Amino acid sequence: MQDTNLRGSCLCGGVVYKVAVLDPQMAHCHCSMCRKFHGAAFATYGSVKREDFSWLQGQQLLQEFVADNQTTRTFCKKCGSSLTFAPSGDTGEEVEIALATLDSEIAGRPSAHIFTEYKANWHQISDDCAKFMRGRDSQINSD
Repeated sequence: MQDTNLRGSCLCGGVVYKVAVLDPQMAHCHCSMCRKFHGAAFATYGSVKREDFSWLQGQQLLQEFVADNQTTRTFCKKCGSSLTFAPSGDTGEEVEIALATLDSEIAGRPSAHIFTEYKANWHQISDDCAKFMRGRDSQINSD
C-alpha cells in the first residue's frame, strides 16, 4: 500500500513540501554522515518519484551540503532541519526524504537497516528489519 497526498515541513515551518505518492520501501541509514547530519543513531528515509514531490513554500530557505563522496543533503538554513538526501551519481528520478519531517501519518514502516557496518557502537538494532552491511544490494548482516 502506498501513502498518498502527504505533507512535510522543517522544524521552523518555513519549508513545506508535498508528496503525492510515497514508495513503500523505506530504510534506516546508519552511515556516519547520516548519523552526524541528523544527530541520532540513524536517519530514516523514504523515496518519492521526482514527479510525485514538490516544494510548496520556502525554497529560498533551502541549502545544500555536498559531501566529499558527492552525496547531497538538503536542509533548511533557518532551523537546520534535514529534508532530503541524494546519493552520488543521482539521476534525479527520485527524491529521498527524511521521514521524520512528514507532518502526515504514514501506513508503511521501514523494512531495512542499511550501512550497518558503520552503526554507532552504543546502539543495538532490536527490530526484525533486514540488516545490510551497506546498501540493500550488499551482504546481509547476521546479527
